[in-house]
Amino acid sequence: MKIIIAKNYDEMSEIAAREIADFINNKPDAVLGLATGGTPAGMYKELIKLYKEGKVDFSKITSVNLDEYVGLSGEHEQSYRYFMDDNLFNHVNIDKSKTFVPNGLAEDIDASCREYDQRISELGGVDLQLLGIGGNGHIGFNEPAEYLYQGTHQTELAESTIEANARFFDSIDEVPKKAITMGIGGIMKSKKILLLASGENKAEAVAQLVSGKISTKAPASMLQMHGDVVVVIDEAAAKFIKRA
Repeated sequence: MKIIIAKNYDEMSEIAAREIADFINNKPDAVLGLATGGTPAGMYKELIKLYKEGKVDFSKITSVNLDEYVGLSGEHEQSYRYFMDDNLFNHVNIDKSKTFVPNGLAEDIDASCREYDQRISELGGVDLQLLGIGGNGHIGFNEPAEYLYQGTHQTELAESTIEANARFFDSIDEVPKKAITMGIGGIMKSKKILLLASGENKAEAVAQLVSGKISTKAPASMLQMHGDVVVVIDEAAAKFIKRA
């Protein structure tokens, strides 16, 4: 596991954008696993800047997103499809027909999840998976639990996750209580993982990620078993990391 500590959020975003741009430049037809939320938003802005400067080309890229809220259409401003369009896809030369997000309105969610995993498999798997980390150690919406799922599945959101996401809605009552998420097994199949974290509220989760015991109660700790993980964090998120 490679750990890069940036001075602040902006530098973290710049470093992460360069990591992804370099990866695309080395593999122009890569399958990218993408994430949403406040943490990667700055990185997406930096990627758009690099694209406009002619330093990265998305034309052959395929993307698959980690998760989506159950009950929200892609037109809803808080859906993750809307987030991706607004924060990246509408501003670069990616083929939107090759951008995939779980279907939060599927009538048969279990079947839709199986189809999502099948699509990823048919694409040859994820080459680079982008991740954030929750304050409780979740990745995607794989919340701390007695056991974790391998494949894409529907999950109940932890109360702490609902509270953390309430800032994006008019009230906490509007925050969906369920989501569809790639499972831990799907994430671990990715050839390379890039995880971002910013802020002191993520510091304990980051410490567990890099040096804690591997436990389903800290889902991100599973990444210790992956062979190619790059963690880019700011000084605040690195607060509890023991440094040489």
